[in-house]
Amino acid sequence: MSSVIIGGDISGSCTLQAPAVSGSSVLTLPVATDTLVGKATTDTLTNKTLTSPAISSAVMTTMASSVITSGTAQASTSGTSIDFTSIPSWVKRITVMFQGVSSSGTSDYLVRLGSGSPTTTGYLTASVNTSGASSTTTNNTTGFVIPSGGASAVFNGVACFCTLGSNAWAGSGILAQSDTTRAISFSGSISLGGTLDRVRITTVNGTDTFDAGSINILYE
Repeated sequence: MSSVIIGGDISGSCTLQAPAVSGSSVLTLPVATDTLVGKATTDTLTNKTLTSPAISSAVMTTMASSVITSGTAQASTSGTSIDFTSIPSWVKRITVMFQGVSSSGTSDYLVRLGSGSPTTTGYLTASVNTSGASSTTTNNTTGFVIPSGGASAVFNGVACFCTLGSNAWAGSGILAQSDTTRAISFSGSISLGGTLDRVRITTVNGTDTFDAGSINILYE
């Protein structure tokens, strides 16, 4: 095994050693005053472009799944439902945010998850409606239920939905009715027929219309 030994100006030396295998290789030094960097050092890349084929679309997808992405906030001021669609297949958690949301009637709100279309059956959910010292419980199998406080009720809060794998999702949320001392908490689960790609916020009767506020989602 051949090598070149370069002595230091004061002491010590640096050995440039060729590999012990057959064949040949070329190490081209930069035409500049520069410093070689070893594998064991911690350095910052500056003005460099990574073009390695190892950075594939699969790797980029994995990286994307660790970043929180915001949807586009929708005004909940009209219509019988608010939909968020085209949610990527790699998503593992979705957060739904309610700000000043109100409807025209007394029907309870529902949050529905879906694959291709909102799933309307098979939910195992319950909510607790607390007002002062009293509370009531509501169950629902058609969606994650948020009990209505009437046409004048205004809701604010956050709900979170996470996948257990195999298209099974569990969720919970806490909302407050800002015009009273009333608070809502709910939780439940649903097994979808395919990969989740949408979230719908609607009402049990499907006819009450939204008339105030804004709703948005985060996904990761």
